[in-house]
Amino acid sequence: MQHILGLVRRCVEDYNMIEAGETVAVGVSGGKDSLLTLTALARLRAFYPKPFQVQAITLETGMPGMDFAPIADYCAALDVPYIRIAVPVYDIVFRERQEKNPCSLCAKLRRGSLHTALTERGIRKIALGHHYDDAVETLLMNLLFEGRIGCFSPVTYLSRRDLTLIRPMLLATEQEVIGAVRAEGLPIVKSICPADGVTVREQTKEFVHERCRTDP
Repeated sequence: MQHILGLVRRCVEDYNMIEAGETVAVGVSGGKDSLLTLTALARLRAFYPKPFQVQAITLETGMPGMDFAPIADYCAALDVPYIRIAVPVYDIVFRERQEKNPCSLCAKLRRGSLHTALTERGIRKIALGHHYDDAVETLLMNLLFEGRIGCFSPVTYLSRRDLTLIRPMLLATEQEVIGAVRAEGLPIVKSICPADGVTVREQTKEFVHERCRTDP
């Protein structure tokens, strides 16, 4: 965890992600990346030279069988306010629309709901859990499937929403994330989405792993 904290602090400082007095929301899905981002920022606020506050926010999409009570308990232990917002994403995507390729619509609905919730609460900055491997995979997905060279930025300003997205985990590899999550015993809430594990990103992840194995 100390290694992760060092990487997060360096990323925050290098890209000037946080200003003094800000409240930074962390989008918490229950997965390893978002929970480690929350943990790192909650600990960073104790010694970072620019004082800031942290809040956690979860969109409860109506996915059957997902229980975020352990996340609520963990946020209380971190002394981080926890916001839970119910949005009918599962019903819209899988029952009403019965999407064959649900990820795009699901992401759009969740993103819109999240931005609206932040705006209503006067929060202008949110931390996402993307790590180094995510950046590599995004670059390759854009190149192979869209014919363009592009990736997300460490800091992204959305002018239409007046929101800033930051990605403080961007210097950490997925293996470093997994190691820290196991060492900390974080309360992961496993996704039971029907599309989990069969996405283009998962295919790209497997492609990268195979290239690393055959041509390190």
